[in-house]
Amino acid sequence: MKPDPDYDDYVRRWSELYEKNNYDEGLAGYFLSKSHEWSEKPFGANCHFPKVLEVGAGSGVHIRYIRHTFEEYWLTDLNPPMLDAFKLPSSMTTRGKLFRQRENATALSFPDATFDRIIAAHVLEHLYKPHEVLREWVRVLKPGGLLTLLLPCDPGVAWRLGRYTSARKKFVDAGIEYDYWMAREHVNPINCLVSFVHHYFPNVTEEWRPLLLPSIDLNLFYIAHIRVQ
Repeated sequence: MKPDPDYDDYVRRWSELYEKNNYDEGLAGYFLSKSHEWSEKPFGANCHFPKVLEVGAGSGVHIRYIRHTFEEYWLTDLNPPMLDAFKLPSSMTTRGKLFRQRENATALSFPDATFDRIIAAHVLEHLYKPHEVLREWVRVLKPGGLLTLLLPCDPGVAWRLGRYTSARKKFVDAGIEYDYWMAREHVNPINCLVSFVHHYFPNVTEEWRPLLLPSIDLNLFYIAHIRVQ
């Protein structure tokens, strides 16, 4: 049996290539960028969330699409190389304070009821025991706080088609064993995650994009805004 590939080397190389290969080029980049834009559409400049936590923030792609105001925005990720790649958008300089911090999204260091909003963009599909992770995120939300989930419709037909015609080739050409790492990384299928959302949260607004129809196979992304009481 072959040994496992080196995880630290994978994280380093993935961090170097992630934004360029996923967001900067082609149709896949367009739709991934749109997924963040769609998830922030309900929250314009007239909305205010005093304290915001983003889990799995990576290199800080999502914050570029934040339109609402805030006093504190915490970008957290388990892998420092991803956070190190973050560059502050000029549009954020007058919004509030930004913090970068290494955090395990499954066991956060923050006290109960700390944040007004939590954002998890393309994160929950990576985490084991997602039903327990959701409970951990709710723990650090204030009563009435908002949890936003942005998830890929993997392994739906449209998502798999996009993966194999775009992103996969770029990473394979860069020497990354894409199929292996996606098998290790995308551990939760979208139908299971949606079932958890429906089971635990009675107050949820959800969208399917880009076609709006509630179909795993026809869409690329699922977005849920959950008001936690």
